[in-house]
Amino acid sequence: MKSVDGEFEFDDDPDRVDLDALWEVLSTQVYWGKWRTRDHVRRQVASAWRVVGVYESVSGRMVGFARAVSDGVALAYLADVYVLPDLRGKGLGTRLVEVMVEGGPGADFRWMLHTANAHGLYGKFGFGPPDPSYLERPGRHPGTGTP
Repeated sequence: MKSVDGEFEFDDDPDRVDLDALWEVLSTQVYWGKWRTRDHVRRQVASAWRVVGVYESVSGRMVGFARAVSDGVALAYLADVYVLPDLRGKGLGTRLVEVMVEGGPGADFRWMLHTANAHGLYGKFGFGPPDPSYLERPGRHPGTGTP
């Protein structure tokens, strides 16, 4: 699925993902991804249920990304959502989450994510505090033993 929104394209083709650009952002610019190796990121993209990239229409440069893991039937986890800092404030993050959550095969799923910021953005798509039935065992980052 590819859609054009002005000067940007939103595309869920995993072969189009620029792994070098993704690795650069995750390893240097976001708090949640710095512990991952390049191979971790490659494997996560390869095994993702769905990925959506945001690309400049003219240059083809990847400027945003989101990844989801899912059972393909009833639930999905949203991860690694970002838009490059110089392009924030243009609605790309909202459109990216909309394409991933509402515009694909998981529109009726129970979606989950963890984030320390952008709660207002995710709230537009029904994300909120978990209900009482939701339990979680925090993970430990490989080699660190910490969440």
